[in-house]
Amino acid sequence: MLVSKYADHLPLYRQAQIYGRQGISLDRSTLADWVGRAAWHLRPLHERLLAHIRSSTKIFADETTTPVLDPGRGRTKTGQLWAYARDDRPFGGVDPPLAVYVYAPNRKAEQRIAHLADFAGVVQVDGYAGYRPLAQKNSVQLAFCWSHMRRRFYELAAAGPALIASEALERIAALYAIEKDIRGSSPDARRAAREDKSRPILAALEPWLREKLALISQKSKLAEAIRYALSRWNGLTLFVEDGRVEIDSNVVERAIRPIALNRKNALFAGSDGGAENWAIVASLIETCKLNGVDPQAWMADTLTKIVSGHPNSEIDDLLPWAYAPPQPLKHVA
Repeated sequence: MLVSKYADHLPLYRQAQIYGRQGISLDRSTLADWVGRAAWHLRPLHERLLAHIRSSTKIFADETTTPVLDPGRGRTKTGQLWAYARDDRPFGGVDPPLAVYVYAPNRKAEQRIAHLADFAGVVQVDGYAGYRPLAQKNSVQLAFCWSHMRRRFYELAAAGPALIASEALERIAALYAIEKDIRGSSPDARRAAREDKSRPILAALEPWLREKLALISQKSKLAEAIRYALSRWNGLTLFVEDGRVEIDSNVVERAIRPIALNRKNALFAGSDGGAENWAIVASLIETCKLNGVDPQAWMADTLTKIVSGHPNSEIDDLLPWAYAPPQPLKHVA
């Protein structure tokens, strides 16, 4: 039931209908109660995922709105699910990938600061200005996303002839071609390749953008796209200086997609508590998927062990990557 809801995006009312056709009478409220009970047992594992995020030195962050039923008012309110991800595989890192979601009843900046209070390192985000308070901590650097920046030029070029936007896309494509060649290399090798190949492209791109901005209407969409890039230039170019940093935040974009699909099918969470349960279970299932672990097999085994008295001192043995299949040994000539 949990995997069907959070991995296959099948809302509880539809699951209840399916069970009913099979002659099994299960009310949606019963299924919701089971979700809550399971989430209560899984909460310590969710907290461990968040602790791993806080102790990392390079993470991705994103957020999405979540409609939540507002009891007594006859309508929904807008909550927020923050998504944090770690995936060091592009630079050969050994820490297991993970995704963790945290529910908050609003989008206020202090929510991010609370989640990452102890974090020190690089946070890669989409360019949303709300993350800037994090950068006021001397221990945090913000890296921005070329995919989000590129999208603004793409929309202009797709709408019709747009010489400046099209040329910007060509220059950005050259950066991505370099990234494709160095994916999986060590941080030092990636940084060296970027200094040699990407740095000249960026050194030419910034003055070119400023030159074009001076020639066009400041109220145009193209001017907005250029100003968006220039105002975030330091964060956009951080990937050249640090081989661990990706050129974009697509890792967390992919992690946020299942949340969006579930939101579309389920319409809203039943309460703040229900949204918190959503965050807990979805975090663990998405982390299973990132580590090549069958979510249903993991969930069945983990819940069985927890209710059977698995010691809290050994809780890390239940994290999804502990169930990951062994990687084949690489042949060394």
